[in-house]
Amino acid sequence: MTAKIIKGASFSGAIGYILSKKEKAEILKADGVRIEPKELTAKSFELQASMHPTVKKPVWHISLNFSEQDKAKLTNKKMVEIAETYLQKMNIKNTQYLIVRHHDRQHPHIHLCINRIDNDGKLISDKNEKFRSTKICRVLTEKHGLYIASGKENVNRERLIGYDKTKYEIYDALQRAIPKSRTWDELQHNLRKDGITFQFKTSGKTDKIQGIIFEKDGVKINGSKVDRNCSFSKIDRQIKDNAYHALQEAERQAQQANPAESAVETLTSLIAEFSVFTLLNSPHYDATLADYILALKAKKRQAQGKIKIRRIR
Repeated sequence: MTAKIIKGASFSGAIGYILSKKEKAEILKADGVRIEPKELTAKSFELQASMHPTVKKPVWHISLNFSEQDKAKLTNKKMVEIAETYLQKMNIKNTQYLIVRHHDRQHPHIHLCINRIDNDGKLISDKNEKFRSTKICRVLTEKHGLYIASGKENVNRERLIGYDKTKYEIYDALQRAIPKSRTWDELQHNLRKDGITFQFKTSGKTDKIQGIIFEKDGVKINGSKVDRNCSFSKIDRQIKDNAYHALQEAERQAQQANPAESAVETLTSLIAEFSVFTLLNSPHYDATLADYILALKAKKRQAQGKIKIRRIR
């Protein structure tokens, strides 16, 4: 179970979408609002919102989305129960709301239209709403024995807009680029194909890297906000692992190469490419890689010695 929260200014716009025939809408419950005709539904919300006219976005439009695997157990009654528990735990009380189920897609989902201005004319707090919502969704998923998705791979990209759309575009690009990148320069090159750049966050006036910021279409997002596996430390570790495995594979191929000049050329190329990992003053220094490259240099000298001996003979 996941929730998507949108705040807006137009009740008529939200109601128009939520009750659209195109979305195969089915009203499950209404509290404090008229449901027929549709025009009066929006008017009911607007009338209460007028008690607090300084609030520019009185509309809460929240969609609760479930896995297709839970379709059999999610009756209308069960979805209303989950929705009302969600509202209670979000501390959304004493206000108008409408719960509508859509049947336009494979996965079960409901839409909630809620008045942020409560029945007493007070504004309901939205503080930390997304953080609280994520936690509550997890609790309700476990409580009702619902399917727990493995992560971002289950999010419907086509429904995303704005910041969320950009965040997932960066996430998807990183999932493609990181496995192919053996240095940060390679990652930068691979991400540019998707219009993404990045910059490091350093500690004070030092070169010590503390984080990474990605940018796409003018939107900047911290790596850890894209995903916990997209922080600088996690990506840096993956890149270094990629480099280490590349060195191992190249070493194996070089040992099988014939003539020996070919082995020397391969090792020379790799040592030059990954030299950034051997520089003590570099923020990308890695002791394991540095030791491995040092050993490769010794093998390179050995191979060069064999070539000289063969030429003398």
